[in-house]
Amino acid sequence: MDRLSQILWRERELLELLSFKLEVERVLLASGRTRWLNQATREIEDVLSTMRESELMRAVAADAAAEELGLEPNPSLGALAEAAPEPWRAILIEHRDALIALAREIAELSEENKELLSAGYRAAQETLLAMGGGVTEGYTPSGSAVVGARTRLVDQAL
Repeated sequence: MDRLSQILWRERELLELLSFKLEVERVLLASGRTRWLNQATREIEDVLSTMRESELMRAVAADAAAEELGLEPNPSLGALAEAAPEPWRAILIEHRDALIALAREIAELSEENKELLSAGYRAAQETLLAMGGGVTEGYTPSGSAVVGARTRLVDQAL
C-alpha cells in the first residue's frame, strides 16, 4: 500500500505540472505571442510521456495491493479504498478525489487551449485568404472558411 500511495503522489505531482504547462500554453495562445508555443507543447508532451510510465507503475502497485486485500487484479482506486483498512482507506480516497479534481481542471484547460488554437488558425487562414485575393464570407459547421471572390486593389501585373 505504501508503494501505491507513493506512486499516486507522483501522479498527482505530474498532473499539477501538466496543469501548469497547459496554463502556460493558454497564456501564450491568448496573448498571441507564439514564439515559445512549440517549446510549451514539447514540455506538455514530455509530461504526458512521464505520466504514461507512472501509470504502468501504478497498475503494478495496484495489482499488488489488490492481491494483499484479496481483490481481483486491475481494481479501481475506489475498490481498493473500500477494501483497505484505515488509515489507507482515507489516504486512497484523498488520492482519488484529488486525481478527479485535477483531471477536470486539465480537461477544462485543454478545451480552452483547443478553442484558442482554432481561433488562431482561423485568423491566420483569413489573413492568408485576404492576401491571396479571397475574402471569408462565413464558416462551415466544421469551422472551415467559405471563400468568396474579392476585387483586388492592386494590379499585380504591373
